[in-house]
Amino acid sequence: MSSAARSTVLVAGSANLDFVVRATHVPAPGETVLGRGFSTFPGGKGANQAVACARAGGVPTRMLLAVGEDDFAAPIEASLLDAGVALSTVRDPALPTGTAFICLADTAENAITVAPGANLGLREEHLPALEGVGWLLLQLETPVPTITAYARRARAAGLKVALNAAPAQVLSDALLALLDVLIVNEGELDVVAGHPPDLATGLARVPVPCVIVTLGARGCLARVNGEVLLQPGFRIDPLDTTAAGDTFCGALIAALADHQPMAEALLAATAASALTCTRLGAQASIPTRAEVQALLADPTRVPDAAAHAALAAGCAQ
Repeated sequence: MSSAARSTVLVAGSANLDFVVRATHVPAPGETVLGRGFSTFPGGKGANQAVACARAGGVPTRMLLAVGEDDFAAPIEASLLDAGVALSTVRDPALPTGTAFICLADTAENAITVAPGANLGLREEHLPALEGVGWLLLQLETPVPTITAYARRARAAGLKVALNAAPAQVLSDALLALLDVLIVNEGELDVVAGHPPDLATGLARVPVPCVIVTLGARGCLARVNGEVLLQPGFRIDPLDTTAAGDTFCGALIAALADHQPMAEALLAATAASALTCTRLGAQASIPTRAEVQALLADPTRVPDAAAHAALAAGCAQ
């Protein structure tokens, strides 16, 4: 199979319609906060990552998703198609399309509650043919037994398998053994690695060839076959951090599918994630590849040696 054909990414995962309320702050338990605005946006970790692969990463992208037979499905599918994602859609008449309820604070932080709906109906037999696909990208908003089955079939077919372990949960050794890349944030690494005392220990504990930890505005840290790579974050004025992590995942796997070295993939994914934080919404906020490349071409905005040194010092503590 040619290298061009192997660049295709298949994302199998969740698709939701996000209901977003803007407010001064995220409510504490028992607190009622008066919101200031309401919007709906297509979202879901799987769908967000598929859009990021296609739009920010610029690689051929397919997605396996499940939706209900309701009005919420239409804007999700339209957003994916608009981004250039080819769809394999499972329609479940017994379950509603997945939804997420998001409170977005003026600080750009958010609180999210997900009602998975049809996402829980994805089964092993729904995985489409893998011919021409080089990478399979998964998340944890669909059933873990299904994810494990997809990863097993992908590895048997010679694909690379990446998992974004979000939302956080303990992962079996059997699933970890099927992965080429694991992407987590600090909280997810804490769960997956069994509450390590520090980042370095957590990275060392996870038996996956490549483990990447996103660190929010600080950037990311990766262990790749024993080598540690650091990528500082870009300085931005955040508006909405929704889908920042998903954009990182999609842009990263797109870069790897495009045969870029890991250091370059981390840089591109961090840039794409930063741009996402400057806009409202989930998929609506994901930048184009041209926008990512423009940011990378601006020497005044690319993290410098001092930023690398600061991140290294912070990760060593």
